[in-house]
Amino acid sequence: MDEKGLPGRLPERDRPWVMRTYAGHSSAAATNALFRRNLAKGQTGLSVAFDLPTQTGYDPDHELAVGEVGRVGVPVAHLGDMRALFDGIPLAEMNTSMTINAPAMWLLALYGTVATEQGWTASMLSGTTQNDIIKEYLSRGTYIFPPAASLRLTADLVAHTLETMPRWNPVNICSYHLQEAGATPVQEVGFALATAVAVLDAVRDCGQVPAERMGDVVQRISFFVNAGVRFVEEVAKMRAFCALWDEITRDRYDVTDPKQRRFRYGVQVNSLGLTEAQPENNVQRIVLEMLGVTLSRDARARAVQLPAWNEALGLPRPWDQQWSLRMQQVLAYESDLLEYPDLFAGSHVMTALVGEIVAGARAELDKVLEMGGVVAAVETGYLKSALVASLAKRRRRIEAGSDVVVGVNRFTETEPSPLTATGAEAIEQIDPAVEADAAIAVSRWRADRDPAAVDAALARLRADAATTTNLMPATMACVRAGVTTGEWAGALRRVFGEYRAPTGLTGAAGAGADPGLSAVRQRVAATARELGVGRLRLLVGKPGLDGHSNGAEQIAVRARDAGFEVIYQGIRLTAGQIVAAAVEEDVDLVGLSVLSGSHLAAVPAVLDGLRDAGRGDLPVVVGGIIPAPDAEQLRAAGVARVFTPRDFALTGVVDELVTVIREANGLA
Repeated sequence: MDEKGLPGRLPERDRPWVMRTYAGHSSAAATNALFRRNLAKGQTGLSVAFDLPTQTGYDPDHELAVGEVGRVGVPVAHLGDMRALFDGIPLAEMNTSMTINAPAMWLLALYGTVATEQGWTASMLSGTTQNDIIKEYLSRGTYIFPPAASLRLTADLVAHTLETMPRWNPVNICSYHLQEAGATPVQEVGFALATAVAVLDAVRDCGQVPAERMGDVVQRISFFVNAGVRFVEEVAKMRAFCALWDEITRDRYDVTDPKQRRFRYGVQVNSLGLTEAQPENNVQRIVLEMLGVTLSRDARARAVQLPAWNEALGLPRPWDQQWSLRMQQVLAYESDLLEYPDLFAGSHVMTALVGEIVAGARAELDKVLEMGGVVAAVETGYLKSALVASLAKRRRRIEAGSDVVVGVNRFTETEPSPLTATGAEAIEQIDPAVEADAAIAVSRWRADRDPAAVDAALARLRADAATTTNLMPATMACVRAGVTTGEWAGALRRVFGEYRAPTGLTGAAGAGADPGLSAVRQRVAATARELGVGRLRLLVGKPGLDGHSNGAEQIAVRARDAGFEVIYQGIRLTAGQIVAAAVEEDVDLVGLSVLSGSHLAAVPAVLDGLRDAGRGDLPVVVGGIIPAPDAEQLRAAGVARVFTPRDFALTGVVDELVTVIREANGLA
């Protein structure tokens, strides 16, 4: 019998999802070359990773950009950079995703201008700006402005694209980082949908979109989700997302067309769930996580990008990214997955699991709405505290061994991995000269502009920001005048102000019945008595622009539970601010958390600052994704300890912090 005639098969094989690789580093020219190689290998869409200065609205020569330029993405400071980034790539033929939030309007204006210069019209462009600022206050930390002003920028962008870019997704509601910050499937669905409601309410109420066009708005809203290794649960989560989105858009926004209510999402599987220990195990983790968002035809992702096996070690190389792309291609083109209807239709197990997640997520959504909406839930600290508490529970399960992580807390015996035998060569290395070159280039760009045109464009932007005028026309004028990313964001900072999000530590749960914590508490108390102080004081610092604060927050919670007094001021601090806090608070230990790769610049700056302040005796420890050779450099510079993701047992880490304090003070 012809296998194509087997019962249950689709009459035609489904089209594969858009296959992307999240890419960008060093410079626009280097990233352009990477894009071209990836497209030649069969990638069907682009996903742009911007560096942290670009994401947080700073130019490469700003003080806070030191050590961060080109690290976790490509620096784009002005129109010239965007031209170089997409040189020779026909933008009307691309589906481009841009992971950019607070400056989303600015980057889309740059992108659209380059497309126009290539000869395309805005209506031809397809792709996505992530533009979900709410999750930045909760997890990733690349926010700039207060929530209300940020939602105004989002609504302006939605209204603009509705008229001029009908194929563009102006908002990508992002639950990806909520899961990394600790969200359970119920919280991920509930909190993400609360964000979507806030965005749609802002668009509905801004006065720029007629009520009869809300269906057009809804059908251009997409989501960006995370997929963990519990792939059966992930399938159910995505089916729950679909059911609730259909319900909300029908009942709250009166969208009658089922096609407009369809839940459209892209995915990257869980990067922070990858392990430094036995990193070869990450390959099978990535495959299982990919299945969670592709197995169910009725809830299948529209676009997928996979991390590389070595992301827990550092920046992946092009070959590592190719390996992840080939995983997608094998599933889409070699397997028979796309030949069948939904594999879970009629499954009583799946139906029950979906129903459970739907009920829980609906309750979370209702709770947030009763508080006044997601902005109120951010400002009161409710959402952040809930995530910190959930992540603390997950960490305790891993430490107790009830949640197994192969190679980390079970099956730890291992042979040497040939994948990492080359040491530093197993990851992409960023040339330190990249940052200096970018700073020189942006200075030259400013010198070659018409200053009067720049001043006029920025004055218009500030004036419009003080009203309810849509800010996209003024932003386009800034692009044409040669304004830089830092200048655009700086003008809006003057009008909207900046924002410091709640840290979430106040309501975070303790370590419960951790059997090892009582002994650590005794050591903390004994050390404090020997030093003649009431309590040991720990300063947890996040230098630079790295906003991934999960690790710092979990250390802060566990140290507090062990009896430390913890000083934690949140993310995005200069070396000077950290030093000033250490001196003013008279702390016993400084702990720095850096996950962006900027540790070789950020940490020595703090050490030098402490010496200049007369506190060179104060011990400093560092945690983050830090390759072994870099750890050696940090220790040689004076760092007392270096912790990496391999050090998953937090109580043991806190115990080691006590040892560091005792050593620094000459205690036995």
